[in-house]
Amino acid sequence: MHATESWISKRLGQASPASFSAYCIVAAFGTYFCMYAFRKPFTAATYEDTVWMGLGFKTVLVAAQVAGYTLSKFIGIKVVSEMPARYRAVSILALIAIAELALLLFAITPTPWNFIWLFVNGLPLGMVFGLVLGFLEGRKVTESLSAGLCASFIVSSGFVKSVGRSLIENYAVDAYWMPVLTGLIFVVPLVFFVWLLAQIPPPSAEDQSMRSKRMPMNQSDRRAFFRRHAIGLTGLLAIYVLLTIVRSLRDDFAVEVWQELGVENEPTVFARSEFWVMLGVILITGMTMLIRSNRVAFLSAIGLLCSGFAVVMAAVLGQQLGGLSPMTFMVLLGTGMYVPYVAFHTTVFERMLAAFRETGTIGYLMYLADALGYLGYVAIMIFRNTTSGEVDFLNLLLWSSMAVALASTAIGLFLALHYARTLPKTSDELAAPQVSLL
Repeated sequence: MHATESWISKRLGQASPASFSAYCIVAAFGTYFCMYAFRKPFTAATYEDTVWMGLGFKTVLVAAQVAGYTLSKFIGIKVVSEMPARYRAVSILALIAIAELALLLFAITPTPWNFIWLFVNGLPLGMVFGLVLGFLEGRKVTESLSAGLCASFIVSSGFVKSVGRSLIENYAVDAYWMPVLTGLIFVVPLVFFVWLLAQIPPPSAEDQSMRSKRMPMNQSDRRAFFRRHAIGLTGLLAIYVLLTIVRSLRDDFAVEVWQELGVENEPTVFARSEFWVMLGVILITGMTMLIRSNRVAFLSAIGLLCSGFAVVMAAVLGQQLGGLSPMTFMVLLGTGMYVPYVAFHTTVFERMLAAFRETGTIGYLMYLADALGYLGYVAIMIFRNTTSGEVDFLNLLLWSSMAVALASTAIGLFLALHYARTLPKTSDELAAPQVSLL
């Protein structure tokens, strides 16, 4: 049944902002949380007994999935930005079903040739986030809804790694079968949460007056938008690329980083660290919803990016000086990375569209950013693994984090000056008064 025809959808349209937000957050969080069970569990294994073409096999597997995920982001620039709302829910289920089938083939295909199935696994999953986000954008409470969605990819990666490690260590599940079995555990909740998501009604007239109307964008629309905002978008995309690289390093090689920090045989450490990161990040980024002015909110988001990078630099320096425990270091580093990363998903692009009164979809901007971000990550992985010597993942993470924080801060300061001069000052007058959630 189409979302606008269901009784749940009608009730949601009449619900208070708080009730509506709670429903949407549960549906979006649950859907994307479950998706991670089909994407990340393989990283809970080390695959250290296999080397292929001089590379550690886990590096090959990560690179294969990231390559598929990257290609998916480029495809998603068109597919997600042009997807009609009525096809989003069924598309989510179809894409994840393809990913689970790929994990099954990964388990039964002989090593090392099974790496190709992780490429296939990443190919559909890269489009899921944009389809979920399409249910949430363009609303007066979009920041809180998007923050709830982003909480899922902060905490879910650690959670499914803990599930994967538990299957290996407590139930003696083979490392190659562990990913597909982890996915099977989440099939039923996935279907339930996608059904909830499909009941969300489209943005109201009030939402459109406070933000801007959201519509699919064809190729000519996308090109015209980029030309109008080329300078600012180039800077924002550069920051996002750098963020994606270091966030992915921390996430995909978390097992190795924790081991080099001296923490081993603790399957729950991933979930515990990411839980605290999630709480801090969502509290900080979700508060931008309270800013009525689209112009002020957008400029504040640029400042939030720089604040996150300051935390990253503090975490790296604290670890190098020996003043932080492994858990404190990983939580601070994760918080510093995810504050700006989540701000892009919740506020930066959402308020950019609203402040400039652009008619379009956040899906285009997010997928343009993600495509370039993951392409950069693939390039770094290839470069790093063509060099000789054993990879020191902790050292790589520390130096990469510091370099990214410094470069991104410089770009952020330039963007703050640029947008302070170019943002329409009439955007505040065009926005309707904000409605309190209380």
